[in-house]
Amino acid sequence: MNRKVFKSDVYLIFDKLLKTRSLSKNEFEFLILNRDFVLDDVYRSAKAITKKFFNKEIYVRGLIEISNCCKNDCYYCGIRASNKNVNRYRLSKEEILDSVRLGTELGFKTFVLQGGEDGGFKDEDLIDIIKNIKTINPQTAITLSVGEKEFDVLKMYREAGADRFLLRHETKNREHYYKLHPKSMSQEHRLKVLRDLKTLGFQTGSGIMVGSPGQTIENIAEDLVFLLELQPEMVGIGPFIPAQGTPFENEASGSVEMTVFLLCILRIMFPKANIPATTSLATLSKEWRDKAIEYAANVYMPNMTPTYRRMDYSLYKDKACFKIEAAENLEELKKLFGSLGYRVVMSRGDFKDV
Repeated sequence: MNRKVFKSDVYLIFDKLLKTRSLSKNEFEFLILNRDFVLDDVYRSAKAITKKFFNKEIYVRGLIEISNCCKNDCYYCGIRASNKNVNRYRLSKEEILDSVRLGTELGFKTFVLQGGEDGGFKDEDLIDIIKNIKTINPQTAITLSVGEKEFDVLKMYREAGADRFLLRHETKNREHYYKLHPKSMSQEHRLKVLRDLKTLGFQTGSGIMVGSPGQTIENIAEDLVFLLELQPEMVGIGPFIPAQGTPFENEASGSVEMTVFLLCILRIMFPKANIPATTSLATLSKEWRDKAIEYAANVYMPNMTPTYRRMDYSLYKDKACFKIEAAENLEELKKLFGSLGYRVVMSRGDFKDV
């Protein structure tokens, strides 16, 4: 028989989180399960921390989706290898650099190059592109999000000028990992890549999908403990959204409310981390995207992929990428966030552990 939970019990755990920035797996699980007792204070605390460290500034990054080709067959992803409905593309060097030049003219000082694990996109080509971007503006920060790479390749990316790398661990629980990925993929390798990124001095980002099929509250608690161990400079989480042509296409989307709650918990855990309000959150709810900005997020990534390719990079259904999610509508984004009391800034927005 479950014992009755008292509000005071939940506040004891929440107060410990505020004081130590850390909890055990069981404590995280207890806090998430009983979050309704402390929800307003979680929001309030995260908002105060975000304001203290970021002073109501939102860093913008120009997102360029360089390829939707991928060798992997993750069960949740719209660009998985076996999805025959995808109109595949791979941007040329000039298409990527043209996007960077346009973004530089608009004032962007950080670009995120994101793509599937595309064997046709050679490592040496990406290294050349990184060097060329640094030639356009040596002060530009480059973030890569191109999947799992071996240590030597990551080292070459770093030496070429890449500053940051995003690689969601997706789930720390092994059983859950293989509900989301085929057996041909290695969870151990993914976790090794994250450790390699830290070793090489990348500003490293990781995270999860909230509400992915088979996910439990215990799984999320495990993920939070893992992130404490990793100490990422960036944390990206967003709600799961089903993608057509995948085994999960008829599954329900993840909860936007749970996503924003977890963003707040992450902000309390990592006060100085760069935390984006993700496109997936904006796709499901503009209202909750705005709440993410208000409470915990300090990064937004307008889309700079050439407009004729943007809808082809379809990780999930109905992706938001043409309104304020588009770089060409930067002024509209500034107005929207301004109306919420926040200021869009065009600086590099590096992680500062000071």
